[in-house]
Amino acid sequence: MALTSDPLPALKKFFGFDGFLDAQEGVVDQILSGQDGLVVMPTGGGKSLCYQLPAMCMEGVTLVISPLIALMKDQVDGLLGKGIPATMINSTLDSNEQWQRIAAMKNGEYKLVYIAPERFRSSSFMEAMKDVNVSLFAVDEAHCLSQWGHDFRPEYMRLGKALEKLGMPQAIALTATATPVVRNDILKVLALREPFETVSGFSRPNLSLSIVEVDKHKVKHARLREVVEKWKTGIVYCSTRKRVEEVGELLHSWGIKSIAYHGGMSPDERERTQNTFITKKADVAVATNAFGMGIDRSDVRFVLHYEIPGSIEAYYQEAGRAGRDGEAAYCELLFNYADTRTQEFFIDGANPNFKTISDIYRFLQNDADANFEIQRTIDEIKEGADVKNGMAVGSALAILMRNGYVERFDIAGKRMKGTRLLKPNSELNINQQALEEKEKRDREKLDTMVQLCYSRQCRQQSILEYFGEQDAQTCGTCDICINAFGGESREPADEEETLIVRKALSGVARMSRKVGGKWEGVFGRGRIVQMLMGSRSQEIKRVRLDELTTHGILKSCGTAYLNELFRSMHDAGLIFTQRGEFPLLTLTPRGERVMLGKSSFRLVWPETQSVSAVKHSDMVIEEFGFDGRLYDRLKDLRQKLAQAEGVPAYQIFPNKTLEYFTRLRPKTVNNGLRIKGVGEVKAEKYLQAFIDEIIAFD
Repeated sequence: MALTSDPLPALKKFFGFDGFLDAQEGVVDQILSGQDGLVVMPTGGGKSLCYQLPAMCMEGVTLVISPLIALMKDQVDGLLGKGIPATMINSTLDSNEQWQRIAAMKNGEYKLVYIAPERFRSSSFMEAMKDVNVSLFAVDEAHCLSQWGHDFRPEYMRLGKALEKLGMPQAIALTATATPVVRNDILKVLALREPFETVSGFSRPNLSLSIVEVDKHKVKHARLREVVEKWKTGIVYCSTRKRVEEVGELLHSWGIKSIAYHGGMSPDERERTQNTFITKKADVAVATNAFGMGIDRSDVRFVLHYEIPGSIEAYYQEAGRAGRDGEAAYCELLFNYADTRTQEFFIDGANPNFKTISDIYRFLQNDADANFEIQRTIDEIKEGADVKNGMAVGSALAILMRNGYVERFDIAGKRMKGTRLLKPNSELNINQQALEEKEKRDREKLDTMVQLCYSRQCRQQSILEYFGEQDAQTCGTCDICINAFGGESREPADEEETLIVRKALSGVARMSRKVGGKWEGVFGRGRIVQMLMGSRSQEIKRVRLDELTTHGILKSCGTAYLNELFRSMHDAGLIFTQRGEFPLLTLTPRGERVMLGKSSFRLVWPETQSVSAVKHSDMVIEEFGFDGRLYDRLKDLRQKLAQAEGVPAYQIFPNKTLEYFTRLRPKTVNNGLRIKGVGEVKAEKYLQAFIDEIIAFD
């Protein structure tokens, strides 16, 4: 493969950079060596450079498959500004403009061409592309290839066939968020040949993630105002158009320069609105989840989710649009369980059952004209087929298209598409099991997102483990870490503590079942603790739990200790509670690894003594009772010390130790050393400042 220049000079000449970001150089080198590849790189990690730079070092044209017109335009404008010949081909162009650009591609006038995936449906387009010298086929937002991805797009499924028809040029797939299952799907659909895989890590250490449970819109409004006033520039994500408009009006009433963006706007309105934000004429964007893909505004200081997203992938991708300049940024999710109903509605709409698809297909057959064409809007099809969820109509049509039963076409002079029957008299033969499996996966994704909201495990650690990273470390900046989880948690002090946890997890495993490689709960926490304590009650004997090898193995710990231990293991992400009629407990993948001795762990270990029993050989510290005012003063002091040293607040003293200070009010260093959480090193550095604050308060 001939090179026109070396990557480093091209990097400086066209992009103005003297060097690469982490992982970029390795990816560029492997592309220039001619390999197919899969690149998973976090938002802000510089994915686009990974194919834009090789395009300037290779003969021929690089095709970039991109799902959003706005994203294409933003990228093309940026490239043209750098003097790089680039263009795009999508539905905004008439046929003459498309053919002109294809002709220019054949003449070698472009180095990068962004193409919408639906263009590959056209046989005439594919025929014209055969004479184009394609050096690289780059699939951006490649998670759209997988029906297990959080943003599956049926038109992406044709890309494997498109590659074949183009003569199998070198191909690369890129995404910011993909679980191991999704990554495997991408490799299969594109049929990549001996590909390299680069997963550069999902960690975003500059993001502080926070999930705040709220029960009323009034509280949401208050939190929104606090976040906007503190962080100034950011994005507010809402689930529906109606909510976007409501929140947009609220910000406007507060005098905040903001824009509202959703799918109900015309293409011109969306482009104009988006440009207002990109050019910094507005400080805040209120939008549905389509906004932000490829948006190159580096100074987004916050992302606020007004409602729960449908998956961890969607949440982390959207949160990742903050802090792309590498500076500290804040991400907050306002969680109300009632908001999951909106996501359930979306799941219903994205997963029509076989009966719904059949009803829609039957209506189309009955309504078709002599040419087997139907000119009906989605709403008209919904009414004619008696479907309750309008989203389900669009999803059903996509499934029918994917299975070769219909195709959609533009209607001249109208802002709507028609439908053409391709097998007008045939019966439906669609894989119903696959439909059911996809719906099950979508609901599991929402369940996992809800678990993240309720969990007391470090937010970033939970997310990294979801994406397949083992033994991820706590971040120290999320709401859980700051609010004492990180400070109170520690590794086991000795082998005995390790063994207690592994025995407890083994008890959970014995009272769970493993189906298809995943753990499913059978019993609740109370029954599991009974078994570990060696209970011989009728309930235990009736289901023969007294015959398990783990029966009674933690009897010496006591019921109270075990109940606290189970709460701590839940908070640390070792076990989880399944949603359903009864709260059933089972292992997480991380919990299984800990049980088998294959992973380390940290816990907030159960208390073994009350605060009033803090003693030393010759003294008992008097307990004064909790005083909120003193506690706040001590927290303020801790924050000042933390900022001065550039460390998380909990590393000074965790919240529990501040509570002990508040209740016991030590007036000397010796007394302070007798309080849990105060070691000699910390006492030497920080203790006197806290004692002085306590004396000043009293």
